Amino acid sequence: MDILQDLEFRGLINQQTDAEGLRELLSKETVKLYCGFDPTADSLHIGHMLPILILRRFQQAGHQPIALVGGGTGLIGDPSGKKAERQLNEKETVAMFSQRIKEQLSSFLDFEKEENPAIIANNYDWIGSLDVITFLRDIGKNFGLNYMLAKDSVASRLESGISFTEFSYMILQSYDFLNLYQTYGCKLQVGGSDQWGNITAGMELIRKSEEDAKAFGLTVPLVTKADGTKFGKTEGGAIWLDPEKTTPYEFYQFWINTDDRDVLKYLKFFTFLSHEEITELEKQTLEAPEKRAAQKALAEEMTKLVHGAEALEQAIKISQALFSGSVAELTAAEIKQGFKDVPSYEHQGEDIALIDLLVNSKISPSKRQAREDIANGAVYVNGERTQELDRVLTGEDRIEGQFTIIRRGKKKYFLIKY
Repeated sequence: MDILQDLEFRGLINQQTDAEGLRELLSKETVKLYCGFDPTADSLHIGHMLPILILRRFQQAGHQPIALVGGGTGLIGDPSGKKAERQLNEKETVAMFSQRIKEQLSSFLDFEKEENPAIIANNYDWIGSLDVITFLRDIGKNFGLNYMLAKDSVASRLESGISFTEFSYMILQSYDFLNLYQTYGCKLQVGGSDQWGNITAGMELIRKSEEDAKAFGLTVPLVTKADGTKFGKTEGGAIWLDPEKTTPYEFYQFWINTDDRDVLKYLKFFTFLSHEEITELEKQTLEAPEKRAAQKALAEEMTKLVHGAEALEQAIKISQALFSGSVAELTAAEIKQGFKDVPSYEHQGEDIALIDLLVNSKISPSKRQAREDIANGAVYVNGERTQELDRVLTGEDRIEGQFTIIRRGKKKYFLIKY
């Protein structure tokens, strides 16, 4: 099975230009292809995963991916998929974001591979030195106004308004494709479905600028959720690839909680499991959905891919500890991950009566209620039920001297910090 057949099986081709021509090209030579990532934050998030993994799949199939960091276009703002103008960041901020994104991309693409190493590029290298006369005469003259107005990224913004700055984005992205074609021989651009207009505009610029040139475009579908909510978003916000912004445990939990209606699609989209493995997981899901075999496989594959095997083991350990209540087995570092969003209270001082701690930390609303909770067996200290009304918490109740975990009832956790 060739790379395009694999992408078709996985449902990863949304649009493409000249499918047969591209298939023929891929069979004859090592093709250089690129995808751009604009540095709008200091981390990529899982909304970027599909195009990143498309580059990875092509590299595994023997082709040469170019990861383009938009240090130049990131200063302008892409109107694609946006309802309003984006707040522009300072040059120094975009440069910092660009460096962070470069580092993240190296986790997914092999830049040291002998036969077909991935290439990293930053379009600020050619856009940053571009003077306005050259931009207008040599590039801008190739774009008809009617042609640009007809593109979805522009047409969808005409009523709400679009600045000349964002209107020019298509031209700059097209210039990227031309520059990479001329510099590296890059013949294929891939991107999200909202990039179709920009991709085809770049192909047109190459056709007009280079005699007998042939370039191709391919987009991946928009990732949707069966329940209608936005993919990659939770109550806490976006699911980031940076472990400081979204912990490996939170990342793992996002995938393990995938809806049954979405899980097989996500296995095809995001994992490198074989067709046979995915088909077997589909069978297991139909026969025993309560075992959530597909969700476990998805969460394990994605967490290992993004954060590594050790982080995956930690995420599973935290999940099992929270499910069983055996939280005393966790390290302080694991507690920071698993209890990042639970209510917390900082205790200043030495030993404290449990009843006083429950009231001070607002776990119980009053001493009367605290006594009642303890007597009824509703209070757990580090996973152990306690019914001693005169219980005093000492240094021995502190995990690595930093935390005590209080549970009230079946699922209400509270973190005491020292």
